[in-house]
Amino acid sequence: MRIGELSARTGVSRRLLRYYEEQGLLASTRSPSGQRCYDEEHVQRVGMIRTFLAAGMPSRTIARMVPCMAEPNADRARLALAAMDRERARLSAAIDDLAAARATLDHLIEVNRAFLANAGEGGQEAEVASRTRRTPEFTTRVSPHGHGAGVRDAG
Repeated sequence: MRIGELSARTGVSRRLLRYYEEQGLLASTRSPSGQRCYDEEHVQRVGMIRTFLAAGMPSRTIARMVPCMAEPNADRARLALAAMDRERARLSAAIDDLAAARATLDHLIEVNRAFLANAGEGGQEAEVASRTRRTPEFTTRVSPHGHGAGVRDAG
């Protein structure tokens, strides 16, 4: 398939596909007239590249992994595996951080909902009672206007 068809099938512009080639992320063959030619495997390769880029993986790291897939040998496989292990650890840490942020946000949402539920019934007394709540790693303060503000505990 030509670059236009690969672009249409992957949703990636022709210009970006050429950039992927310049960066060593994608390799094409050339027709006798010099046009780029791709096969079905390239559709999956572009999808993989997009997934890694969306996860924050630098193109130079992806390029370290690609030669192992295109032309495998023991040295390339070892280098690629080291890059993959580093990126997996980085992604796992980012996932853990996102999960912690979501849990903290869930807590703040519940504090705000409880405040709003009590504000209609108990007024100022409910607000004062819910102004400060503590969890093991986080203190939530509710302002007089009902906004939660999280402060990390120092100790």
